[in-house]
Amino acid sequence: MSAKPIVAIVVVGAVLIVLMSSVYQVYETEQVIITQFGRPVGEPVSDPGLHVKVPFIQVANYFDKRFLEWDGFPNQVPTRDKRFITVDTYARWRITDPLLFFQRVRDEDGAQTRLDDILDGETRNAVARHDLVEVVRSSNRDASEIPVELVEGEGEATILQEIAVGREAITREILQRASERSVDLGIEILDLRFKRINYIEEVQQDVFARMIAERQRIAEQYRSEGEGEAARIDGERERELQRITSEAYRTAQEVRGTADAEATAIYAEAYNRDASFYAFMKSLETYELTADPSSIIILTTDSDLLRFMKSKQ
Repeated sequence: MSAKPIVAIVVVGAVLIVLMSSVYQVYETEQVIITQFGRPVGEPVSDPGLHVKVPFIQVANYFDKRFLEWDGFPNQVPTRDKRFITVDTYARWRITDPLLFFQRVRDEDGAQTRLDDILDGETRNAVARHDLVEVVRSSNRDASEIPVELVEGEGEATILQEIAVGREAITREILQRASERSVDLGIEILDLRFKRINYIEEVQQDVFARMIAERQRIAEQYRSEGEGEAARIDGERERELQRITSEAYRTAQEVRGTADAEATAIYAEAYNRDASFYAFMKSLETYELTADPSSIIILTTDSDLLRFMKSKQ
């Protein structure tokens, strides 16, 4: 093989390498800063498509145009009323000035580090300026919707404490102060939220124990009220039962008295019609009540019980 084809292949390869090094592509979600020997040159490129740069000398640095995430670390922060809590936050941000961003923080890792300092610091400062109730609540509810609790050690009713600022206002305050500090970084902080607020581990058990004791006290109050109501219902039931029983007994006695009176009248009428027959029937009843197969009765000859037995009629 001659030297000319080899030279041609080398030349073509060199040309392709130069072309590939001089052309770069920008997508819709990207923006580019061109640097020459580590220093930015020209304006940021944000239009999507193919663009040209000086090969081997200039380098394309890509930055995202989309919303980016910042996730903070849980920090122990004291509130104004000396309550030590753990605060975990997150935020959304984007690169608004890629040239300034490149000059100040170079890349996203550097931006995350700076945001850690800014957002964590402003969060600590904001929480320290407010009471715990302001941090955990966003608004005041209607008093009629707030459950009545018992004040520990007093037994008087109270409602939830009213707030003047609230969580939403505190997050806006943090966002405003952090945005002012991040402007010179080429960054716009879009939103910040509290992910989680909790007591520190050393205090959690005491808080839970106090909450359990409070709920048990309220449960005991409801239980005692229920027992009192049950006793009242039982008393009314017993009183109603006695009233019904007494009325039934009175009615039964009246019926029995009426029946006895009618029976006495019938007996009297029967006696007036045939006194001997009536005496005979009453004697038979007496025999039936007093005599049975296992009984032995000794009577005198002049006994009234034997009179009808001796009689032939």
